[in-house]
Amino acid sequence: MEIKIYEGYDLEKLIQKAKDELGEDIKILHYETVEEKKFFFFKGKKKYRLFVEPVDEQELTEPVLKFEELLEKVEDLIDKKIRNSLPKYAQGLATPENLPPHIQTGSVSSNIFNEFTGDALYLVEQLLEKDVLPDVAKKIVTEGCGLDIDTNKWDLNTVTIKEAVIKGIKKHIKFTGSFENGSDGLQIYAFVGPTGVGKTTNLFKIASQLVIDKKKKVAVISTDTFKVGASHQARTYANILNIPFYSISESKKLKNTVEQLRKFDFILIDTVGRSHYDYWRLGEIKEILSSLEEEIKHVLTVSCNFKNEDAVEVVYKYQTFFPIHSLFFTKIDETLKPGLLLNLPVETNLPVSYLSTGQRVPEDLKVLNPEVMASYLISS
Repeated sequence: MEIKIYEGYDLEKLIQKAKDELGEDIKILHYETVEEKKFFFFKGKKKYRLFVEPVDEQELTEPVLKFEELLEKVEDLIDKKIRNSLPKYAQGLATPENLPPHIQTGSVSSNIFNEFTGDALYLVEQLLEKDVLPDVAKKIVTEGCGLDIDTNKWDLNTVTIKEAVIKGIKKHIKFTGSFENGSDGLQIYAFVGPTGVGKTTNLFKIASQLVIDKKKKVAVISTDTFKVGASHQARTYANILNIPFYSISESKKLKNTVEQLRKFDFILIDTVGRSHYDYWRLGEIKEILSSLEEEIKHVLTVSCNFKNEDAVEVVYKYQTFFPIHSLFFTKIDETLKPGLLLNLPVETNLPVSYLSTGQRVPEDLKVLNPEVMASYLISS
């Protein structure tokens, strides 16, 4: 450590001299006063001795961390410590680059929506929040748009947002309407679909409306002899409605039974729920129904709380075995994101028929139309 000593009669001038020689940034270590010797009767002058240490240039240039930088370094250290504490296979799984695409982007600013502005962009946001697929949302919104001259982008040209959705739904989705509006004579509907989607309950909702409200002659046939209690539940419903009920597991017997019911208006067939990957069991259902293949309209029941990818897979697998007449959506009351109502018919180009809104028989059932569908997709 190098120390410089300055002496003089004015302390301020000594400090300034030191700064002139060593630079503005100096360390004043110490100063002391010294009395000079007296000369005869004259008092000696007070003298100052200043001890100064020059400041190292490297010390001057050393950066000072700001609070934000310090906080960031601490967060990095904590994050690193957490990752290192995880098993090796789990390290790095939740880094931004490894997140699913829909979480990475998660914004309406996606390139496919750059052509929209104003209320159209707001509508896109609402549909995406309901889990409508981006491509499907774009198709629906586009139908209710006109060109905004100021921005040269598409904006809604309808009075309300709901009207725009209805307009898009009418363009891209087909509706069968109520089953009693079908052809004259006997109509046969077979309810097919995965396990747990509510085929039996909703079949009897349809039966109740046809019998009580429309005064139609209805018979029910169950081919579900596999699930314990299935026939008993169905028979109980049939007894309440005072309609014929049959439990059948053979193709030939099914054909003979239908021949006896030719004077009825409707025959509703309940099938056993099967996984769409269980080809063997699906083949069994097809075999039982094969004797009436040309007459049956197959209604595929799908739960609204299915994931989009799973629901599309269900449709494609069941289409391998059955010509699907329409999609029957269930359990809308069990999801806050019913985007499947739009996604599935648009993606598969299949018509839609009914929507189950709860467990009550027969109250919780609606015939699907554009207005009903739109009411579940637009926030009030």
